[in-house]
Amino acid sequence: MNVVQSVDSVALLPAYLAAGTAVLVLITDLLVARPRATIAVAALGALGTAVGSALVGAGAERRTFCVGADCSWIFGGRAALIGVVVALLTLGVLGLSVPALRAGRSPVGEYAFLLACSMTGGVVLGAAGDLITLIVALETLTLPLYVLVGLRRGSLASAEAAVTFFVVSVVATTLTLLGAALLYAVTGGLHLDRLGALLAEQPELRDLPLTTAAVAVLLVGLAFKVAAVPFHAWAPATYDGAPLPVAAYLSTASKLGGLVALLAVVQRALPADQTGPVLALLAVLTMTVGNLVALRQRRTVRLLAWSSVAQAGYILAPLGALALAAGRTDEARSAAYAAAVAYAVFFVVLELAAFAGVTALRPAGADGGTLDDLRGAARRHPWRAAAFGLALVGLAGLPPGLAGLFAKVTVVRALLDGGAAWLALVVALNAVIGLAYYLRVTAALWAPTTTPGPAAALAGGGALGVPVVGVVAVVLAVATVAAVVLGVAPQLVLDLAGR
Repeated sequence: MNVVQSVDSVALLPAYLAAGTAVLVLITDLLVARPRATIAVAALGALGTAVGSALVGAGAERRTFCVGADCSWIFGGRAALIGVVVALLTLGVLGLSVPALRAGRSPVGEYAFLLACSMTGGVVLGAAGDLITLIVALETLTLPLYVLVGLRRGSLASAEAAVTFFVVSVVATTLTLLGAALLYAVTGGLHLDRLGALLAEQPELRDLPLTTAAVAVLLVGLAFKVAAVPFHAWAPATYDGAPLPVAAYLSTASKLGGLVALLAVVQRALPADQTGPVLALLAVLTMTVGNLVALRQRRTVRLLAWSSVAQAGYILAPLGALALAAGRTDEARSAAYAAAVAYAVFFVVLELAAFAGVTALRPAGADGGTLDDLRGAARRHPWRAAAFGLALVGLAGLPPGLAGLFAKVTVVRALLDGGAAWLALVVALNAVIGLAYYLRVTAALWAPTTTPGPAAALAGGGALGVPVVGVVAVVLAVATVAAVVLGVAPQLVLDLAGR
């Protein structure tokens, strides 16, 4: 019997491009030793990964590393969407990092290499078809971030944030691996589709206490990754201690990866009647606690961190409809999964724009500062403040931030279709609570101030040989344009999310 499997290299092209970017960055930094060349290679690699993901995803679904009907790599429309988004987020964060890299606060080669490695994990995660590939990809996405969070030279807050993030992530990974091991002990399978089929075809397996324990432990492990309440305490401290661009990556690409992993196991492997009630409870706690605590924040990044926690609750909300029989029909489930993915994409684009706005309004290499530091920013830098304000309004779900508005409408519609009107009401109430702090920050941008702002420190070029203000402004402009485009054409994201 021939045990040699054929490998579809076209299906693996996005992963090749992402991993190749990391290798080329390392070689360029070693041989050329010019920061500008290293940044250029990383940026071109991220752009190439996005293009490659889009081209491969434009065709029919491709599978490889298969044993019978079970495949470890499945690259379709949703995997392509995740690959494109992660690659573009990496490119955006790389642009936001230019001021800090110019100031010499982090080594350019190591920084770009670690960012490319994390991008590789995100690209692989979207196509993972079994638990091993899923967990390895999730850790490949996360591991470089331990170092990136603490890579800022001479910063005690950055080191403390890195240690906090590392300890919590180790616990989360341990729980995730334990849950996967228990599922394997119960079913003898690791492929997500096979796990789902076995648990559906053999109801007696679902009634085993070991199965319940496996599902609970696996969900808890992944809930840590997305900073869902009550497994969220690490996020605000880590975001606030990390350099601003790394905090942006944690809040966007890293969170997207955790949500993709959670969605994969919930949609394809775990029984909906067991996961639905847990996800509904997590969604309610996460959005409510995140919004209420965000109301009291005075530091900008901590406010965005708690906002990110609340937004994770909105993303989990459609999956809470699985708790009801009406939410477990094929049509309702498809709508719920598509709504969760679409909301996640809308959120990360707006969140990147928000962090780009903060970076553009703060001195090079500085932290996010307090809300008082942003007072009157619109008088000094009207266009940057306007873009930042648009991102905040979008996160709040108000027009003209149509991306955020459509995202919340999509979630509410999916919940109503699944018979979870009570959860839709909780989402609506929390959206109203969220208006208070989003509008407070937006109003501060146009508030009068008696002290000059420090944003002028952004001017200059430096060792990277590029105009720093221009790079950050380009990232802010592109993220804002992307949010506007997604807002007027949300069906494109919904169609890809549903594939």
